[in-house]
Amino acid sequence: MQNSKRTFVQCARVLVVFACAFVFITSDKASGQQKSSQASKSTPAQSIPNEVMLRIVRAEDERRYDNDLGVLLFDKDARVRQRAALAAGRIGDERAVASLVNLLQTDKEASVRAMAAFALGEIESVTGASALSESLEKTNETNEVRARAVEALGKIAAALPKSDEARVHAIGEIILKALGDEQGRSPKPNREVILLGLTATLRARPTGASSTVAKFLSSTDARVRADALNTLTRLRAKEATGQLRQLLANDTDPIVRANAARALGAAEDAASLDALAARVLNDRDERVRTSAIRALGALKDKRASAPLLERAETLMPAYKSAKASAAVHPAETNELLELAASLGHADANTGDERAVSWLRALRQTETSAPEVEIAFARIAPFVYVRETPFNKLADERVRAELLRDWHRVSAFAQGLSEIAGITAAEAGSGIVGLQADAQITLRSWLDDANLSPMAAPDVLNALAAYKPNDLAQVLRKQLTAKDVIVRATAATLLGDLPPSEATTRALADALPVSLHDEFNDAALAILDSLAKQKTNAVNETIKTTLDSQDHLIRRRAVALLKANGAGDFSQRIGVVATRNTQADYDRALARAGKHVRAIVDTEKGSFTIELLPDDAPLNVDNFVELARRSYFNNITFHRVVPNFVIQGGDPRGDGNGGPGYQIRCEINEVPYDRGAVGMALSGKDTGGSQWFVTHSPQPHLDGGYTVFGRVTSGMDVVDRIARGDRIIKISVTESAPAASNAEKKSPPAETRKKRAVKH
Repeated sequence: MQNSKRTFVQCARVLVVFACAFVFITSDKASGQQKSSQASKSTPAQSIPNEVMLRIVRAEDERRYDNDLGVLLFDKDARVRQRAALAAGRIGDERAVASLVNLLQTDKEASVRAMAAFALGEIESVTGASALSESLEKTNETNEVRARAVEALGKIAAALPKSDEARVHAIGEIILKALGDEQGRSPKPNREVILLGLTATLRARPTGASSTVAKFLSSTDARVRADALNTLTRLRAKEATGQLRQLLANDTDPIVRANAARALGAAEDAASLDALAARVLNDRDERVRTSAIRALGALKDKRASAPLLERAETLMPAYKSAKASAAVHPAETNELLELAASLGHADANTGDERAVSWLRALRQTETSAPEVEIAFARIAPFVYVRETPFNKLADERVRAELLRDWHRVSAFAQGLSEIAGITAAEAGSGIVGLQADAQITLRSWLDDANLSPMAAPDVLNALAAYKPNDLAQVLRKQLTAKDVIVRATAATLLGDLPPSEATTRALADALPVSLHDEFNDAALAILDSLAKQKTNAVNETIKTTLDSQDHLIRRRAVALLKANGAGDFSQRIGVVATRNTQADYDRALARAGKHVRAIVDTEKGSFTIELLPDDAPLNVDNFVELARRSYFNNITFHRVVPNFVIQGGDPRGDGNGGPGYQIRCEINEVPYDRGAVGMALSGKDTGGSQWFVTHSPQPHLDGGYTVFGRVTSGMDVVDRIARGDRIIKISVTESAPAASNAEKKSPPAETRKKRAVKH
């Protein structure tokens, strides 16, 4: 699938044996550091014979598990067994589970057992759960294996259907016991087991997890405190709020303070308003301020408006000065947009004149920021629709100028969408007329031939928010649009409506066309919506795609048919018809052990990425080849979420673009710490050209998105990037690793010549 609004953000089917019988960062440096025991332990590819590595990488790329790979799980070389186990996990074929369980239970090498556990988690099969549970209980098992076992259980639990509640509960109990056991080992608990156990907990979401997780808030390890807070945030836990406020106010580590703010916001703890306001106004670290700003918005309390506006007005002079003197987005942009978004929640339907005045001022320069439009519409809907451009759309020149800028149309559509959810009780009876006018505007844009296909999806989503009686008819018409993302959006929205014969027929008619698109977004969306129609005729239509050349389409069709009770066609998934050639594999594998660096020149400065060819050879090769084709030149960072990620690589600029092909995931053990570089996805194996860099540790992304690099210098530049900032170019260099002392004494002549080759 191409990058349909690619985001992140993606765990454990385990039962103890008896259950089966019944229910078949003190400083920034401290928080930003890598989880040392979790850092990449990949076997350098050059330590495995090239022909063996080629077999493994080709099998991964083709998503092919057969005897050619299976026999390598029993190779005499532990390095080969370890690498083959990783490949089996990446491929995700349940036929590998038995062999991986055997490795986990019997292999003499701890590194192999740990990788077998990691791979079982990637396959997400409940059949490996008991073996993983047993590994956790072994008193003589290494911490490395135990850590990967608890991580795997979390992944399996997250993948279980809601109907399998008993198994999920059993898994959750095992994860919590593992965490409790580690705390009982104080003062020397194992850090890796704790960190991966906390992430497993947020995936499995076991009953009563919050009280166990909260015990780690007093850890002397800042990273443990930060990850515990991250877990409490995602559990939306309401326990320990007093302790959270203390950490927010007093912890010396900025990531801990930031995560404490997030957790308080998720808990909607009204008593924390003053503490959060203090961080908004006084904390020196932007990551903390950003999280506190969002948390204040989450409280939806009018009292939050004053500190938000105070901070907003404080930033404006420097912002305006910088905006007047440079074309790039000022450093204050990200924080101002976060303030606008939170004001929209705090001041919803109040008509607050101070907030509206500030939003108008910001709107003059941030002319296409959805955050500003959404906030304005929430706070003062009646004022919003009387402002430009809505009060001048009758003027054809104004209308034409607006439609030439799809970013503005998209932002205004998102603003109008907010008005759909306002009730008469909140805003008075006049809101009904306002909503009718908004629909007229949205329909007029849809009917205008000059509407950009980049803006059309947001316009369609906005109209759908009003639930007009003829919505299905409007959406069916859009199934014939030229743009694949417009058709994908229409299909997805149709799937949310009650089934009808007309919709079924329109989707079925649109399917053959979508199968010939360059991108598969529309085909996948149409399949999903067809499946919701739940008729025998629909299932027969879905079966026609089992012969598609696209592996992702075949896989989706098989899953939908199984869910609809139409049979198990798993054998029809087959392997990927990869676009990679022998030369591609040779080039990718030749980088093993080398230093491969990418220097990213942006409008804000440069940062350097150390690429990881041993951990993700094909993802690295894809990135390098695109960079050397100047593919990334002049592309914007289209998505920036402060204290989370910056994301770029989309030539469309709307989050839906890519190079016209997909690459497979190469999930590995490299953690998403600060500065990790990952491949953006819209589902498994949908990578292409979009990539992201993390501002701070994001453990919930571990094992879900391919890490293929890490920023080694210039993180200050990454922190300053705002949405719309451009990549000027990306330059890649490759060099051999530094020679050992013995080599330095007498290096061969040819080695001296090739040591620092640049391409």
